[in-house]
Amino acid sequence: MKILVVDDDKEIVELLDIYIKNEGYEPVSAFNGKEALTKLHTDSDIGLMILDVMMPEMSGIEVVREVRRDSQLPILILSAKTEDMDKIKGLLTGADDYVAKPFNPLEVMARVKSLLRRSQNDMKQDEPEVLDIGPLTINSDSHEVKTLAGKSVQLTALEFGILYLLASHPNRVFSADDIFERVWQQESIISAKTVMVHVSHLRDKIEEATGGEKVIETVWGVGYKIESH
Repeated sequence: MKILVVDDDKEIVELLDIYIKNEGYEPVSAFNGKEALTKLHTDSDIGLMILDVMMPEMSGIEVVREVRRDSQLPILILSAKTEDMDKIKGLLTGADDYVAKPFNPLEVMARVKSLLRRSQNDMKQDEPEVLDIGPLTINSDSHEVKTLAGKSVQLTALEFGILYLLASHPNRVFSADDIFERVWQQESIISAKTVMVHVSHLRDKIEEATGGEKVIETVWGVGYKIESH
């Protein structure tokens, strides 16, 4: 999981980067609003943004408005402006939470973890119980996978987790790190090879059961996805 820190004060960025690393996340830095938007558009692994309000070129509020056009990325605002109206304006624009400067880095990280938990819970609540993807029907309650002909596909818990993750977010590409953190529910360290092996076994079982249907696609250099049909 990557966290984007956006502030024109380099000391603040460096401080938060240290705390982010200590919590097991990967920091990404930007020093103005335009740079932040560029990094969001080019790095799909960013899972949350910590954003200053007063910045050159583009304010934090303008960045939030732009992000909210097509994304529900969790956003935590940092600002020296502590008046109630500034807080309300930031949240109404689309930010999820607000911390006033000067801040305690431990409080910032507590808010970050809370936002990430909420975001993950929201995603789980949106996931349907039964999915029909291509030649497969996937039941999340019973952990059963069947072909259209009614043949069962016997999967391990991890294989099922990978398949359900990809199938419940059709057309979305998940990196190996994303898959490892969501399915294994551990911070990713060296996960690419582990995920690749499990995906390979999963593909073999699906192709055997369906007569050669290719359900999971590899997006080279990025990750894996299942196309909606």
